[in-house]
Amino acid sequence: MSNEADAVVSTIIAKWCAGFATLDAAALSSLYSNSAFFFGSNPKLYRGRDGVADYFNGLPRWRKPCAVFSDVNAAQAGPDLINMAATISFDLAGERDDLFVKMSWVIVREDGDWKIVNHHASAKAPLI
Repeated sequence: MSNEADAVVSTIIAKWCAGFATLDAAALSSLYSNSAFFFGSNPKLYRGRDGVADYFNGLPRWRKPCAVFSDVNAAQAGPDLINMAATISFDLAGERDDLFVKMSWVIVREDGDWKIVNHHASAKAPLI
């Protein structure tokens, strides 16, 4: 992982986890590109920042949600493009079983800042 990719991904993960901890849809959607594609925990494709905000506003209002990223991999695919893949465990303080997902992001430099342009979550458990 390059130093720049590592720093960018670490910064976005920290902001993402902070936003998720309070289910702050505005803070979370600000991390995404205006042209983002977002596949979360349901089959619907959400588009752009407004779509990302709609997704997070539609989540149950857990009292104390927590997301922990592990096995983070990042690769600088170009001067303005980073790929990221990780595992995320979601601790929902006993309000439901913990969730474990695989996550991938494509991150682009947009107007001088790094934004997630593609977000894809999938089940950690094998499907086949």
